[in-house]
Amino acid sequence: MHPILATVLLLSLSNVFMTFAWYAHLKELGHRPWIVAALVSWGIALFEYLLQVPANRMGYTVLSVAQLKLLQEVVALTVFVPFALFYLREPLKLDYLWAALCLVGAVYFAFRN
Repeated sequence: MHPILATVLLLSLSNVFMTFAWYAHLKELGHRPWIVAALVSWGIALFEYLLQVPANRMGYTVLSVAQLKLLQEVVALTVFVPFALFYLREPLKLDYLWAALCLVGAVYFAFRN
C-alpha cells in the first residue's frame, strides 16, 4: 500500500478515536465527575495514539511535517462534522463549509511544488 494512502487510512481511524475521546464524554458522561470523563477519554486516546504514531511515521517518509499536519486537519474535519451532526446532534452550519474551503486552500499551498 502506498504510504500516503496508508497514512490517510490510519489517520482516519485515529481521528475516530480522537473525536470520541475529546467529545463523546459531553454526551455520555456529563452527569459524572470530570475526572471520570478524563480517565475514560485517556483510555480511548491510547487507541488513537496507537494508530496516529505509525501513521505519522509512515507519512513522514513521503510528506513534510507541514503536509502531515495539514492532512491531519483535513481528516479531523472530515471525521468531526459527521460526528457532530449525527452523534452529538449539533445543527449543520454553513461555517463548516467555509472551514472546509479554507482547508482546501491550505492543502493546495502545502502540497504544490
